[in-house]
Amino acid sequence: MAIIEPTQPPAGSRRLYRLRSPATLEPAGEFEVATADDVQSAVESARKAQPGWAELDFDERARYMHRALRALVERQDEVVDVVLRETGKARSEAIAMEVLAGCDSLSFYARRTAEILRTRKRRMHGLQGLTRQLRIVYQPLGVVGIITPWNQPFLLALNASVQALMAGNAVLLKPSELAPYSGKLVGDLFEAAGLPKGVLSVLLGDGETGAALAVAGVDKISFTGSVSVGRKVAETCARQLIPCTLALGGKDPMIVCADANLDRAVNGALSGAFANGGQLCWGTKRVYVVDEVYEEFTRRVVEKVAALRQGAEGEFDIGAVCSQEQLEGVKSQVEDATHKGARVLAGGRRNPDLPGLFYEPTVMVDVSHEMEVMREETFGPVLPIMRVRDEEEAIRLANDTRFGLQGSVWTRDKRKGFEIAERLETGGVCVNEVAITYGALDAPFGGRKESGLGQVNSEIGLRGNCHALPVIVSRFGGKRVDRGYPYRRKDEDSLQRYIRLVWGSWLGRWLG
Repeated sequence: MAIIEPTQPPAGSRRLYRLRSPATLEPAGEFEVATADDVQSAVESARKAQPGWAELDFDERARYMHRALRALVERQDEVVDVVLRETGKARSEAIAMEVLAGCDSLSFYARRTAEILRTRKRRMHGLQGLTRQLRIVYQPLGVVGIITPWNQPFLLALNASVQALMAGNAVLLKPSELAPYSGKLVGDLFEAAGLPKGVLSVLLGDGETGAALAVAGVDKISFTGSVSVGRKVAETCARQLIPCTLALGGKDPMIVCADANLDRAVNGALSGAFANGGQLCWGTKRVYVVDEVYEEFTRRVVEKVAALRQGAEGEFDIGAVCSQEQLEGVKSQVEDATHKGARVLAGGRRNPDLPGLFYEPTVMVDVSHEMEVMREETFGPVLPIMRVRDEEEAIRLANDTRFGLQGSVWTRDKRKGFEIAERLETGGVCVNEVAITYGALDAPFGGRKESGLGQVNSEIGLRGNCHALPVIVSRFGGKRVDRGYPYRRKDEDSLQRYIRLVWGSWLGRWLG
């Protein structure tokens, strides 16, 4: 993310932020902070635009997504350049995790929404099925506020917006102040696609802007970020009785069984821990390795880490850390662990050869759950590896956390991998894969415990942007099928006979 430098504005002027790249420390632009009045004005515009947008059928909305997709393909170099300038991540990651994943999101929901959100007929059970028809209609909520973070600033803004838009909502998007222009590119794409004015607005600002959006009268808030801010968002939405979706932090475990393919597991550990500079909430944050393969697994990890390239220009593998504050947080966790007996086998310090905010890819062993590096979220390139007796101990330790976002299991036995996955108290699990659930759009993504509330993506994410309206219609065109008033004893007797007939015998229960 970009380093931000707030300026002191003249009286009556908007606050201004100047940005610097965390990798090169060079200027990366500036922006004015949207005020509460700006937010309210955007809500009013969205309210006016949303009904017309909702009247379009799914195919018509999808045409805008396809136009935005074409614009993204044509402007992918611009997207990559902006993301690199603001985040300092590796170019390969910007292409794969922002552009490619963004194209997939636009294409997936353009093609699938009509089927997922079509009005559905449901057969009612028992005698009701003879007299009534049930239909489920998915109505858009109205105006959805989306607040997104800096670590995947383009994709997370785009993917959430696409789902809300295809469901028929208007969107107010507030990207992180640490990567504002990556979020603004989402608005630019939809403008290029010809999206009607007011259907999607981008609000550049900071925490005050996000707080103003949360109380501006929207119909839902979708928030991705820290646990502390997520809790405030949940409280704000609860007071207004509006829904929210929260995707928060994680401390994702990786379990390496004795029969794992070690080459794949080692590559998975490195990708999970160091991708995006270790700044993914669903990245690998702690590894539990069964004793039989612990030494060999650790040796191979250290050997591969030594070959990783860290940099800011050209070809490199590991990018910068987001901010000085984040750098200090990573440093503090490593120091806490070493003070309590952990050993550093690779890295363990700020990179002295690079001018920006770089922490060397770090491998730690002899770690325990008394250490912050095993209990608190780490947003940096740190891989702690813990030896366990067996898979049972690994499962117990993996669940010993206040977080529950993602996890992974590595074994040659797929059945065993599935059985272990079922026992993990987390939002999603991959077997013999790094945590790729967010990119698997067919799968719901969300956290348990303090890692979030609700789920995004798949049919669950789309329907989370809707109200499921049940419509029950009499099969007899309004003719009375219930006796109603006045109540009569003979009708009561009939009801009780019916109860005994249907639920009072095994045959009746079976038929019912």
